[in-house]
Amino acid sequence: MAKKKIGSIAVPYLVTIFIGILIVGGGTFFLLHYLGIIDGNDQLPEPPKRQVTTTTYADNHTILLVLDEPDERCNLTFMLMRSIPKDKKIIFLGIPTNTIALIDGNQESITDAYQKGGVFSAVSFTEEVFGITVDRYMKFDSSSLVKVCDILGGVTYPVSADIAGFNADGKNQYLNAEQIDTLLTYAAYPDGEYERAYSASSIIASMVNQSNGLRLSDNLDNSFNTIVNMVDTNITAVDYKNHKTAIKSMLERGTSIANFFIMDGEVAYDEFIPSKKFIDDFVSAYYKYDESENSGENNE
Repeated sequence: MAKKKIGSIAVPYLVTIFIGILIVGGGTFFLLHYLGIIDGNDQLPEPPKRQVTTTTYADNHTILLVLDEPDERCNLTFMLMRSIPKDKKIIFLGIPTNTIALIDGNQESITDAYQKGGVFSAVSFTEEVFGITVDRYMKFDSSSLVKVCDILGGVTYPVSADIAGFNADGKNQYLNAEQIDTLLTYAAYPDGEYERAYSASSIIASMVNQSNGLRLSDNLDNSFNTIVNMVDTNITAVDYKNHKTAIKSMLERGTSIANFFIMDGEVAYDEFIPSKKFIDDFVSAYYKYDESENSGENNE
């Protein structure tokens, strides 16, 4: 007796099952549609739109940083910080404390201005010298500076000055927050305040570049709240909210975002006369932006 082939049985069996599914499924669909449970015009919902923010040159800001430590011999340090989040840049410019200029027809230094009228007078002095607007200021003391250095994580930096506790061999060495404070207020640099301003701006820029940008971005809210409550500043929570997204993008997506400069100029006795050409070049490089031509940068 001949055996039946398995395929000759399986194919009709599968076809029967498939037809049965179509009949039962189709009947169920029409029944549900008749009862109004299924609407024939139903469409799949649109996917949620992605939140897209834009970083523009309107996010630029300038802050005058002041370190005031009355117990130190060099008790004042001035630095201009220019942030350009769209270009992923932060520029630190050290301002020697003996920088002089004609203010309202009188010659004075930035230190004179600060001692007479506090940080607001130092801001006005800086605006007059550079011909710019200084948006905000931050004045640090020793404890708040140390806290900021701890948040950034210290710095590896070459030290050549003969200071107790440092390897004065010009080779890179790790500096903790207290050591950074010591260098910023060191009084015996060979080239005086000019060199100290250079050292301060280069140390801070190096510390920013060596920090973990993603970590800083993730902890930005906590860091801001901690710092703003420790320093004397006119930066507000609204300022932070308006620029927060741009700053986070700069930290997360930028590489070696910090640069530093020291003002070019002439030393005359105990005074420093800034170079007008340097100031004009600096302002032209970092302040001449036409926002009307800026299409922005999408940060998704």
